[in-house]
Amino acid sequence: MPGESFRFIHASDFHLESPLGDLDTIPSHLRDAMADAPRHAAKAIFEAALADNIDFVVFSGDLLNPQTAGPHGMALLLDYFEKLNAKKKPVFWVAGNVDDPQKWPEAAPLPPNVTLFPKNKATAVPVQRAGRTICVVVGRSSEGRSTLHVPSFRVDPTDEYTVAVGYGASDADALKEGRFDYWALGGKHNRQEIEGGAEGAAVYCGSPQGRSLEESGAHGYSIVDVDADQTTRVHEIQCDAFRYCKVDIDASEIAAVGSIRNLLGERIVRLQHENGGRHLLIGWDISVSSGDNLHAIGDAEELLQWLRREFGSGTPAAWTASLVIRPPRHYPKSWNDEDTILGDFLRAADKHRKSDGRELNLLPFTEEHEGIQSTTSTLLADVPSSAREHILDQATLLGVELLRGGKPNLVQKS
Repeated sequence: MPGESFRFIHASDFHLESPLGDLDTIPSHLRDAMADAPRHAAKAIFEAALADNIDFVVFSGDLLNPQTAGPHGMALLLDYFEKLNAKKKPVFWVAGNVDDPQKWPEAAPLPPNVTLFPKNKATAVPVQRAGRTICVVVGRSSEGRSTLHVPSFRVDPTDEYTVAVGYGASDADALKEGRFDYWALGGKHNRQEIEGGAEGAAVYCGSPQGRSLEESGAHGYSIVDVDADQTTRVHEIQCDAFRYCKVDIDASEIAAVGSIRNLLGERIVRLQHENGGRHLLIGWDISVSSGDNLHAIGDAEELLQWLRREFGSGTPAAWTASLVIRPPRHYPKSWNDEDTILGDFLRAADKHRKSDGRELNLLPFTEEHEGIQSTTSTLLADVPSSAREHILDQATLLGVELLRGGKPNLVQKS
């Protein structure tokens, strides 16, 4: 039999205790906005939830750590929970890793409209409107597992549309065993829809505000519409105030526009158009295809400061969070064949690269500096194998620049 249409919000991973990251410096003119960005995104979700056409809200974990989020984070949740309670709107909350129900202070009781699901078993709660059940919400808070344990969500079968709320990694094969109409999933900061995971949809809605270059792109929440025939439509709503952008550039692109500054400026204008109205935090990754391209890039530190000065103070701002130059793997053969110090240097670098840097011994270089403590010297000399290739590439670039009379500032910290 046809049921009733309804609409709900699915959101997760607020992490109100966590600031924006991947920043070597915080620009003074953006400091307040950056500090408020996670709360700004959360407020946008709650304001949308207060709209008359929203029937209920589901949160799938990691809203905040009560012990580290501070009074502002706690107050934001409690104030909006009370506002939703006043409008008789249910809130269903599955805890993740940071918002363990046992960490919630007894001195801050949740209003009666909020169901914080337990960790020890799955619980099914009917959602009613005008005295009639419109759907059932099934939830279980995380026990600390990295993966979602779908079998533990088994409940008595029902003909009602069923929303399952869970936290942890999973895939379509595991999720579909639950036989739910919608999976509201949490624990991943980037949005992901799992095709085939549920009859209607299975969605990690992601964090409403990205925190790093690894969380680049749009962030927000989901509005889910279910019609009388139980057809599900999921709408992605963006609410991030700052958007991280990772931009890869090949030095060969520079020639087409005349200079590296022209190229970066054009990319920023495009990014601002694509992400309209938001502050951008950009990570540039520039690959140098050959030694001949080095002169086209110039001094990386000067380029970084120019980008921040030219585009970082606008409204909205396009702030360069990082600029990394990826040196070429192969320099011109003529350089390598030279009977010069440069040639000797490049041949030695190639030898170490072929052995993955295993024969590199940096300890003698640290011992040349008497002011370095023995512990620090040991740490500097004992380079992890995973970092040796990167260090060798950067050291080779530095040597080439010095031996060819260029500036050494192309070497970037990773």
